[in-house]
Amino acid sequence: MDAVPCLRVSQCHAQQLRRRLQSRGALDLSLSLLKDSDETVLLPISPSCLPHLDLLSLRTTLASDGTFEIVWSQSPLQSKKVRTASNKLEKVLQAWLESHGERWTEELRGDLPGSFQRHGDLLLLGERCFSLPLWRKMDQQVWGAVARGLGAKRLAKMSRISRDGFRSPVVTMLVGEHSWVKHVDNGISYEFDVTRCMFSAGNITEKLRVAGFDCRGETVVDLYAGIGYFTLPYLVHAGASRVHACEWNPDAVKALQKNLEANGVSDRCTVHQGDNRQLQLCDVADRVNLGLVPSSEDGWPVACRLLNRTAGGILHLHQNVTSSLPSDAPRTSGRSADREAWRAWADDAAGRIASLLKDVTGARWTTNTRRIEGVKSYAPRVHHIVLDLECRPS
Repeated sequence: MDAVPCLRVSQCHAQQLRRRLQSRGALDLSLSLLKDSDETVLLPISPSCLPHLDLLSLRTTLASDGTFEIVWSQSPLQSKKVRTASNKLEKVLQAWLESHGERWTEELRGDLPGSFQRHGDLLLLGERCFSLPLWRKMDQQVWGAVARGLGAKRLAKMSRISRDGFRSPVVTMLVGEHSWVKHVDNGISYEFDVTRCMFSAGNITEKLRVAGFDCRGETVVDLYAGIGYFTLPYLVHAGASRVHACEWNPDAVKALQKNLEANGVSDRCTVHQGDNRQLQLCDVADRVNLGLVPSSEDGWPVACRLLNRTAGGILHLHQNVTSSLPSDAPRTSGRSADREAWRAWADDAAGRIASLLKDVTGARWTTNTRRIEGVKSYAPRVHHIVLDLECRPS
């Protein structure tokens, strides 16, 4: 089973949040809740609802020290009480294949998608499904049956992530020709071509956090803008006076410009297409966003050059951090080890940034960790985190 998005919360808040999620249609009823040994509960969220979920309003109902984070988990179990989309798809395809003289087998059942991404009326299948030779030998009609079984008007399938330097998806349209889709997150409209650009629903908590910043009067540089994942929250909600958005993928730039216009903020954003290491800017930024994983380290020298040399500013450094722990260690020890690994990486990054700033400006700087934010987990002991690092000239 592919990883699914879950809201991890303290057990004392689990039922309250379960009811709230269910009332908003966001609780994935095809999956069961899971209690962890660290007194937290995983509440499975419907992937199609995650981008539209107002996590800020949910968080305000909790005590400040309560656990509240989006994680991607392999653990929740299928509920026998609910007929899932996969059940319906299996019945549709079994009937369709048998009507075409083919026999339904357990091997075919195991080749069906365990999860998928829904973008409006377009459904995007992952690469680890429909891989058996039988599907390839059937004519185009089989994809129409799949689309009907999953309730989609358009159907596409991802093969892999290309190695073109842009992390472009390799996606084939199976049903329908138009491949542009639209997402609305926290009142912001994102449009993009699924065959050309990726969209990460798992970054929703960080986008909401950025939306809560007060950036009035600030100049922000987004070094890895993509289609506007963070550029748009800085402009629409955080109120930045000016954002410089850097992006080298021409397809993402096309979507970014479209999204800036659609959200009415193009007049406050300058798009810089190309390698951000060649950016002809310096000493301009109050804040630099480095939203690239697994590591944004290639952008650190650029960010240091961009910071305002009189007042300094804030760097938001994204990184995948791996912590180590024996496999038989208790869950509570695991969470403690994760936090220790985050802190160790943050301390090292702060020292390296201070050294880079001295090299760039010739002056001494102080760096201070303001916050370490967990964004999502990719696997046990692997977490995408963000370090908010305050940098001021001494």
